[in-house]
Amino acid sequence: MSETVVITGAFSYTGRYTTRLLLERGYRVCTLTNHPPDFASRENPHPVAKSATRVGQPPELRHSRHDPFAGQVAAFPYNFKEPKELRRTFSGASTLINTYWVRFPHGGSHFESAVRNSRILIEAARDAGIQRIVHVSIANPSLDSRLGYYRGKAQVEQAVRESGLSYAILRPTVVFGAEDILVNNIAWFVRNFSVFGIPGDGRYGIRPIYVEDMARLLADSAEHDGNTVLDAVGPETFSFEELVRLIARCVGRSIRVVHVPASVAYVSTLVTGWLIGDVVLTWEEYKGLMGNLLAPEGPAAGETRLTQWLAEHEQTVGRRYASEVARHFR
Repeated sequence: MSETVVITGAFSYTGRYTTRLLLERGYRVCTLTNHPPDFASRENPHPVAKSATRVGQPPELRHSRHDPFAGQVAAFPYNFKEPKELRRTFSGASTLINTYWVRFPHGGSHFESAVRNSRILIEAARDAGIQRIVHVSIANPSLDSRLGYYRGKAQVEQAVRESGLSYAILRPTVVFGAEDILVNNIAWFVRNFSVFGIPGDGRYGIRPIYVEDMARLLADSAEHDGNTVLDAVGPETFSFEELVRLIARCVGRSIRVVHVPASVAYVSTLVTGWLIGDVVLTWEEYKGLMGNLLAPEGPAAGETRLTQWLAEHEQTVGRRYASEVARHFR
């Protein structure tokens, strides 16, 4: 019988690419999700799916998504309030690939609750017999950070290390690809406005990694032994201003770059977000970006160059705004 992997968020961005790769490699895959696929009313062919997503789901599972895997992936609710149910989900699986997190506080979700839920998830996996955790963190997490996002990520890393399980921790910066938020939305702004405001001097760096490279790192890490921590970064480093100008050239737009104080840039994105019904960038994301936390030094873990990808997708990138709120909460 093939090995079973549980991945959180198999129908989300990075999770979908990783799940596709795992299925191609012959794994059986289950997922924990707040967004069940549309096969909820059908019998799931997955042999572990007897208690998987079904009609009569709890409220947090009612926002369904298209199933890109034709019923091959069993979907279960997170059930953080019922650790016993979480343990049942992990039964028979060998590995957990964990992408669970929150980008910004929304409703009852915030960084503190995400840390608490992550600890429950890790404990349930360990108690159910999971042997290895592959965990997605962020570049430059710190227990001493003033930024709740980075401090929370460091706290979850600590929980992974203290679990007693074999682990791999991957620390990405910006993950680009067809469904990416940041690069796509910079392109959208460039396509629709002639002026682009850059907070501060724009010299702070970004080392983006391609989503398929990130998926390969996650799938490979599930197959390896030993404890590892890896900066999941691509082969190119850009200053933020260089990135904006590169995207503008690729989409054939001439823009005027204006340097503004971070507070002014933040207020402008707040107003824009209010108009389009999204959270464009949070204050913590501004601080992390301008604090040069998205450009760790060291060898590249991914091979695909953003410059090459943009050249191949210049006709499509930024044609539509990619809403984080619409993707996760509507």
